[in-house]
Amino acid sequence: MTEAPPSGPSAGRRPASQLGRLSLRGVSRAYGAHTALHPLDLEITGGEFIALLGPSGCGKTTALNCLAGLLPLTAGSIELDGRRVDTLSPEKRGFGMVFQNYALFPHLTVRANVAFGLKMRGVAKAEIERRVGEVLRLVQLTEHAAKHPAQLSGGQQQRVAIARAIVTEPPLVLMDEPLSNLDAALRLTMRGEIRRIHQDFGLTTVYVTHDQEEALSLADRLVVLHDGRVSQIGTPAELYEHPADAHVAAFMGYRNLLPLTVTSADAAGVRAEGSGLRVVGTPVDADSFRDGEQVLVAIRPEDLRIAAEGETGICEAVAEIVEYHGRVLHVEAATRGGQRLHLKASQAVRPGDVLSVAVDADRALVFRAGAAQVAQLQAEADAAEAQAEADVP
Repeated sequence: MTEAPPSGPSAGRRPASQLGRLSLRGVSRAYGAHTALHPLDLEITGGEFIALLGPSGCGKTTALNCLAGLLPLTAGSIELDGRRVDTLSPEKRGFGMVFQNYALFPHLTVRANVAFGLKMRGVAKAEIERRVGEVLRLVQLTEHAAKHPAQLSGGQQQRVAIARAIVTEPPLVLMDEPLSNLDAALRLTMRGEIRRIHQDFGLTTVYVTHDQEEALSLADRLVVLHDGRVSQIGTPAELYEHPADAHVAAFMGYRNLLPLTVTSADAAGVRAEGSGLRVVGTPVDADSFRDGEQVLVAIRPEDLRIAAEGETGICEAVAEIVEYHGRVLHVEAATRGGQRLHLKASQAVRPGDVLSVAVDADRALVFRAGAAQVAQLQAEADAAEAQAEADVP
């Protein structure tokens, strides 16, 4: 039986956040000569849901651990409502933490796991019972309160971990890839649960993930990291539609990353050629492009399409792999010059078909990027696409 969502006088309005403003100023972390996190500046307001996003090794977990106090800063400072907290131990910061493996006590019941932090703080028994009961209702686990973690599903264990993190009413909740151990269908369900709990409890949340779909669906703002540096900070819509550089584009689903050469540039766009393609795209950089300059043109698979009758395409390509994805087909094709393309098709396509491929100029973004970056960027784009496809039950 599924427990009903919380109801009552406060159910229709969002509670006030425990946090006013959190300021990260020049926060960095080095291990000897290696800098895992270059100076990070970020302002977080109460009630925000912030996602730290990027591939493995980009510095996102390092940033979270610096916030939590699990790693000392090499430089910079962290202030909570005007009070410096980076000099405090983790327990004195009062932040809630949800770990990737949940870190539940196997010998304690759900109720005892959730109450543990309150007992350590010396909270009165009656207040513990009230707050634990309230939080268990919020995460819809009241009927499982007497069970042990081993008797729960993965999604229920994750909700216990969240309940334990928020029952102390922390000013900030830190989540380190909490959905990575769940199957695809449950990850989708728990996304909505995490967002609901964030809103219903008035949380301020910093969430680490390598999954761009997860970040886009959950966060108010995203911080994209690459090699320990911030590539871009913005809303999901800003990063999705206007990636600041080729690394952000690769991580935001621009799977077609085409190394081309500029043939001309004017108010209508940048014209670039190579590998059997001729593309007119929109420059991301405000500075003008020169003829002969090497660029990277980024296009989403859903924006690369089969040309309409009478329309001049950017190239001809031979369909090699055709995958059924419900109402659309995912097509992997190759140009005469050997460039691989990924596109979506709503009409019938078979392997071996010769396709005339087209894209609108405002859907082809032109970046300055050297040829040495292409392989790494393509790997990042393919990994992001594979993660998104894995989320489809």
